[in-house]
Amino acid sequence: MTRKTLLSLAALVIVIGAAALGVIGWMVFQPGPYSFAGGTPVSLADYKAASPTGVPAELASADPATRGAYITSMADCQACHTAPGGKPFAGGRAFVLPFGTIYSPNLTPDPETGIGKWTDAQFLNAVHRGVAPDGSRYYPAFPYPSYTLLTDADVLAIKAHLFSLAPVKQANKPNTFGFPYNQRWLMGIWAAMFNPNERFRPVPQQSPDWNRGAYLVEAAGHCAECHTPRNLMQALDQRQKFGGAVAEGWNAYNISSDKVSGVGDWSADELAAYLSTGHARGRGVASGPMGEAVELSLSRLTKSDIGAVVTYLRSVPPVKGGLPAPAGPAPAQPRLTTANNPVGQRVFEGNCASCHAWTGAGAAREEAQLTGVRAVNDPSGANVALMVINGSGPATAHRPYMPGFGKVYSDDEIAAVTNYVTARFGAKASTLSAADIARLRAAN
Repeated sequence: MTRKTLLSLAALVIVIGAAALGVIGWMVFQPGPYSFAGGTPVSLADYKAASPTGVPAELASADPATRGAYITSMADCQACHTAPGGKPFAGGRAFVLPFGTIYSPNLTPDPETGIGKWTDAQFLNAVHRGVAPDGSRYYPAFPYPSYTLLTDADVLAIKAHLFSLAPVKQANKPNTFGFPYNQRWLMGIWAAMFNPNERFRPVPQQSPDWNRGAYLVEAAGHCAECHTPRNLMQALDQRQKFGGAVAEGWNAYNISSDKVSGVGDWSADELAAYLSTGHARGRGVASGPMGEAVELSLSRLTKSDIGAVVTYLRSVPPVKGGLPAPAGPAPAQPRLTTANNPVGQRVFEGNCASCHAWTGAGAAREEAQLTGVRAVNDPSGANVALMVINGSGPATAHRPYMPGFGKVYSDDEIAAVTNYVTARFGAKASTLSAADIARLRAAN
């Protein structure tokens, strides 16, 4: 090999290395979660207005148990740490990821299988830094990069609430990750790049309501963990903040202020209704992970806290998503020549039309409206299919609940009715196959 060739190879290696470092630097050195707002964040001690952390003013005089329960609801811990049909907070819920399945751990105070022996310092270390009592590292499926913003007082209030629960003896399940994803020590490197390990810093130039909303959304509610895309290193891409992502097979839609793909054309009242009840007229019903967030967290927040969340969300800059604008109302009669889907029509006629109506306007309740709903206007059809499989809406006493048909219909039939619904009522028809439905079932 000639000296000229060696020099050329060396130059190529340098260029490739520099490019790789540039990509890594682009992913690591990115804006903070609410840096879009400008201003100069300050420590809580230097913030002159009422603290945006802890419980809202309505609960300021409540007893410690009530405050702890409220803050735990703010942090939405129960949904992830409860298996379907299992005891609350006892863990065992499966999360299917591209590189294996991970199971949430037991958070009850059982001394052997739960957190009953954990000290305050160990609990803080886990929540803020993602480090277990034995020194091992948690995967960021546990949203400690968001929880790191929680104050020590709020984290310990959550711990106190968890310790007040009845202990459940239920061993934690090991994950199924293969090499190299089963090397937990690598999470130490990941955390050094993507977990700042800093508490929430309010922005004095913003209103107290905005700062409370920022704390609820970014720290406690960790909304970005589902609604913000991730980069190649599986860290949140804050440059595409709230632009939409995938959570447990469901599309977690754009919640930036974009007026087409996001919530920019939603009124404050519509957002408040959707967050607190899981439904806003003409906007759809919260289902899947979002339905759980409403049922177990958002519906339990005070009106002032819901208002603060709305204030903050409406300030997030628009991020253009890939969804089309919602279609208008469907015609009164089926567009059979357009749909060309007799199986989908048969399923819709047999089990859907009685509630949703042929027009898509909803036959009995406004919650059954299909026209204008974001999921129906999503050409992927994923959320419509998952609603058919699992049911739709928060399963609360004051909310209607659509039953699931996953055990009634085959993958072919579910694909057909999904494609029929999106073709008839949406902006663009989905083209799901039976294999797509099988994958959605496995991921959910």
